[in-house]
Amino acid sequence: AMSVFEDPAHPGEVLKELYLDPLGIGVIAFARHLNVPRTRIERLIRTETRVTPDTALRLARALNTTSAYWMNMQTSYDMAIAARNTDVSGIEPIVAA
Repeated sequence: AMSVFEDPAHPGEVLKELYLDPLGIGVIAFARHLNVPRTRIERLIRTETRVTPDTALRLARALNTTSAYWMNMQTSYDMAIAARNTDVSGIEPIVAA
């Protein structure tokens, strides 16, 4: 694994710890506010599911952030997991002749 990828947080953890908990908003009320199924938010904060572009747009609108904030967080998390689990040592770099 490359040292570039530290241990980025899952967006669901960030959602819970930095937004829902401090705002005192429960999962059911928040899901209703976003017009999504309660299970989508529950699974997200349990880190069982990914932030999709659809969810990112809704989170951005409700929480006054950008959709890129949420998507970049998801990508960073995904890349950290991939870097730990993907062995690329057998692939030789291709260089121009």
